[in-house]
Amino acid sequence: MKDAESGNRLGSYLRARRELVSPAQAGLPPGGNRRVPGLRREEVALLAGISPDYYLRLERGRDKNPSPQVLASLARVLQLDETERAYLLGLAAARPRAPRRKRPEHVPARVHELLAHLQIPAFVEGRAFDVLASNSMAAALSPRLRPGHNRLRSLLLDPEERAFQQDWTQATADFVAALRTTIGDDTDDPRFVELVGELALSSSRFRTLWARHDVRGLDGGTTTVHHPAVGELRLHRDKLPVDDVILVLYYPDKDSDSDEKLRLLAALAHTGPTGTAHDEPTDSPRPRTT
Repeated sequence: MKDAESGNRLGSYLRARRELVSPAQAGLPPGGNRRVPGLRREEVALLAGISPDYYLRLERGRDKNPSPQVLASLARVLQLDETERAYLLGLAAARPRAPRRKRPEHVPARVHELLAHLQIPAFVEGRAFDVLASNSMAAALSPRLRPGHNRLRSLLLDPEERAFQQDWTQATADFVAALRTTIGDDTDDPRFVELVGELALSSSRFRTLWARHDVRGLDGGTTTVHHPAVGELRLHRDKLPVDDVILVLYYPDKDSDSDEKLRLLAALAHTGPTGTAHDEPTDSPRPRTT
């Protein structure tokens, strides 16, 4: 995030999004010998009702104060959804600011107590998807949900996590887009810089997705995973903010096949592979990032 993108985030976003809109989607004839994917700059300008020269200035960062009307027209042409539109408006409204001193992410004591009582997979994550605390059911669901792991790093770089996800392609797209949304204008945050830098070097999938500039929330939803011991699990996901961290819960439909399998997983987690009861630590001083 220390490259040209961080200095011209509005222009980078506009360029990335126009490359994802085909002429057919915009109601234009495809034409021949197109040198760029998606729409040309002059086509975006024409459809938005602004001059090509003005749009060029926007993309090149020469004009960083477009009016709300211009932004609304560009959002329409680029076919942005509500989350993407809000992100575009935020980029235009961003102003230089002094670096903010970040407080260490802290899991409140009451949340540790809650984790210990929950009978479903539950864990606490930070803004960069670092696992900060988890209960035994989360660790039983996936060892990558233990404290010290980073969920996005595991998703992109760990072969076991790729096999765990039913739709790894969609999961990676959702997580990377959610990371960009979470970062917002905190492009100088050391943890974000570290994570983005590591993944950009280590994962071609990350580089491809990051260049798209997708943004979306990653809150509630339903996912299907393949557990090596109990098989396929269909689980709902809820994310609940608690102070500066997020409590994440996974749970099945009551009396469903996945509910039965999760109870079996709980029994396996309690007895362990040797058949003796055991408990696992669910907290660590700080996330492991390598």
